[in-house]
Amino acid sequence: MCECRISQAYMAKLLLALAGVPKFLAILLFLCSSGHVSAERSGKLDDGFNYNHTLAQIMVEYASVVYLNDLDSLVAWNCTRCNNLTKGFQLVELIVDLQHCLQAFVGVAEDLHGIVIAFRGTQKNSIQNWMEDLYYRRLDLRYPGVKGAMVHRGFYTAYHNTTLRPRIVTTVLGILESINGLSVYVTGHSMGGALAAFCSLDLVANHGIQNIRTVTFGQPRIGNIVFAEFFNSLVPQTYRMTHEHDMVPHLPPYYSLFPHRSFHHFGREVWIHKVENESQSYDVETVCDGSGEDPTCSRSVAGNSIPDHLCYMGLSLQADTWSPCSFILTNNENMTIETEDGFIIKMPLLLEAQAEVQDPNGPQLF
Repeated sequence: MCECRISQAYMAKLLLALAGVPKFLAILLFLCSSGHVSAERSGKLDDGFNYNHTLAQIMVEYASVVYLNDLDSLVAWNCTRCNNLTKGFQLVELIVDLQHCLQAFVGVAEDLHGIVIAFRGTQKNSIQNWMEDLYYRRLDLRYPGVKGAMVHRGFYTAYHNTTLRPRIVTTVLGILESINGLSVYVTGHSMGGALAAFCSLDLVANHGIQNIRTVTFGQPRIGNIVFAEFFNSLVPQTYRMTHEHDMVPHLPPYYSLFPHRSFHHFGREVWIHKVENESQSYDVETVCDGSGEDPTCSRSVAGNSIPDHLCYMGLSLQADTWSPCSFILTNNENMTIETEDGFIIKMPLLLEAQAEVQDPNGPQLF
């Protein structure tokens, strides 16, 4: 196992504003079984890029929370991981697709003055087979509307062709209509990072949402260099966190001799790795060049570690318990569950507005 602020007035205003959003949490089910740190820069940097360590710390906590199978604690936001930098987060929608073993949530964070979207990654008990499959995966789908852009079909369809996309888009648009001036933060680990990337691009390219910030952890490659350049042009405020010898960012393989026929990372990599001297060992966050494939960052070492994949910035990025595509949910007095054709479960979001409120367009930290 790996091993922080909120105002009552702001939350009251938030709850009033959310009254304009459909007053329910929807869990959409498809039948089937769910130390010291320093920063340095490497390579040639693009102008205008600034890495924000604090934002990365906040996002990794959300990427950790979304792994939980105990949906009761997620809805109440009282889980052991629902504290520190995520304390005070207002969950608006939780989506669980059991057919495809997918889980994500959408909510509002006061300290970020923004919407947070988090995607769960691959279950630990299937990760070895998943990575072996990634090694042999080919670019097998043309990305719509971008000549020459090819992507990983499995990751693309996991976001675009499941319950995730319509529920997330509808919820995000509803919140933005109710609360002005919010930024959108998208995060995820492993496969969840791949889904976060497709979601970010979708929100910008197809729904005109601006001011999106994307932070992924241990994310695999999802497209070729044409796709990477397209992504960078639309979602420039993105960084991919990698860790030591984490093997997943090395997959599917990149072949520098055939860049247009090979998978290629987008965005700015930030490589977390240990540096040792005679007296101490400490973590360094190397801000890599803007190519997506900086040879001096994680590509400079062998990608051969699953433990490095499951721990980022001191946090565990895996579920507390492992059973295939399962979850825990009870129907208590605060949680009315309704089914529609056996596929959809809705849970009302109980909003209690308080009398005193402040300006919802409060200070934006990032």
